[in-house]
Amino acid sequence: MIRNPTVAGYFYPASPAELKTTLAKYVDKTAPKEEVVGLLMPHAGYIYSGAVAGAAISRVSFKDTFIVIGPSHSGLGKPFSVWPEGTWKTPLGEVEVDEELARKIIELSKYAEEDYLAHEDEHAVEVQVPFLQYIKSDVKIVPIILAGASDVIYKEIGHTVARAIKGLKRGAVILASGDMTHYEPAEVAREKDMKAVEAMLSLDADELTQRYNNLHITMCAHGPVVTLITAAKELGVNGAELIKYQNSGDATGDYSSVVAYAGVIFKKGGT
Repeated sequence: MIRNPTVAGYFYPASPAELKTTLAKYVDKTAPKEEVVGLLMPHAGYIYSGAVAGAAISRVSFKDTFIVIGPSHSGLGKPFSVWPEGTWKTPLGEVEVDEELARKIIELSKYAEEDYLAHEDEHAVEVQVPFLQYIKSDVKIVPIILAGASDVIYKEIGHTVARAIKGLKRGAVILASGDMTHYEPAEVAREKDMKAVEAMLSLDADELTQRYNNLHITMCAHGPVVTLITAAKELGVNGAELIKYQNSGDATGDYSSVVAYAGVIFKKGGT
């Protein structure tokens, strides 16, 4: 099965040359690299969130496979959807799906299922793939889309991802794809988002969910990050670091109603 790009020319350039030039502005190949279990990257149009995404991915010591977990924006397909095989195309070429790891996650999980439809009109995974290709052309991916659900489900999938990685002895990084507060004044967004980031840096998924609910934080990153933290704690994470935080106002000049973006890495090598 081949998954063709759906937001090339919209969220990021459709021209290979222009896309490479754009990525070169955001990715710092000379940045110090960390042994990470996973990271949070935003998934908006590159003009808005590319600087944050690039800063985060620039700090990662790459593995062979990235498990890319994003929230559902379309509501299509299975609620906890794993794309199990084939390739994903971007203007930079094709990326192979790590079929063995994808199918192991499906096999072990009570909730994750094989599904293509949830991914067809979804940008959350797609916008991350060019960043990965730009740094490592032969990288493999496992695309996962999560619908809104309880933490019980997110944590089960997180435990499953960790078990699959350990069981296959796979070199893999977990990439949670998601944005922070949506459509609030920049100062309000930052205040709320820093509370969520504090919980992430403490590796406390329960506290993150409590703050997400109590403070009404409109972050679509919540489910993917709970899943990531759960898996990371089984895979030897020792600390986390906020790499960069910005909002759409930094691109548009309008700070009255922004979407905010955070790049966070979850490290094996300590805080």
